[in-house]
Amino acid sequence: MAKVWRARLLDTLAHHPTLRLPPGPLPTEWVVDCRNVGRGLPALQYLSRYLYRGVLPDKDIIKFNDHQVTFRYTDSQTQRPATRTLPVVQFLWLILQHVLPKGLQRVRDYGLLHGSTKTLRLTIQLMLLSLPTWQLPEQTKPQKAKRDCPCCQHAMRCVGATRPR
Repeated sequence: MAKVWRARLLDTLAHHPTLRLPPGPLPTEWVVDCRNVGRGLPALQYLSRYLYRGVLPDKDIIKFNDHQVTFRYTDSQTQRPATRTLPVVQFLWLILQHVLPKGLQRVRDYGLLHGSTKTLRLTIQLMLLSLPTWQLPEQTKPQKAKRDCPCCQHAMRCVGATRPR
């Protein structure tokens, strides 16, 4: 998969009028990050970093000048904050790897995650919070229908049925 991806990318860049590769030799071995991030909550946590907000908030850019950018991030392996200083071009290259191509939208911009459905989401949350806790009713044995005699008030018994003519 990495070879196919590399070939397509290089072909696209070769035929594009304005895009150029960074100077220097191209790596011969490309790694396409296809690691398993788990199922359920771990996968959701991994994806949420890319789907919910931008790649790097402004508050995490500590210092910058004409040549270098210093920024803070959370290391995905150790879950600890770390800082990193990169040349401006390399920093921009790193950030632009997370920008979606023209015509694509983030997942959060659809369905119940879209900004215009906030009131609907709140309504659903309130409905779910106000649901009473209930238990299944106890199993009861079906009883035969009883009808009391209008004269003596004792239970009547069906002895037969006739069909109207």
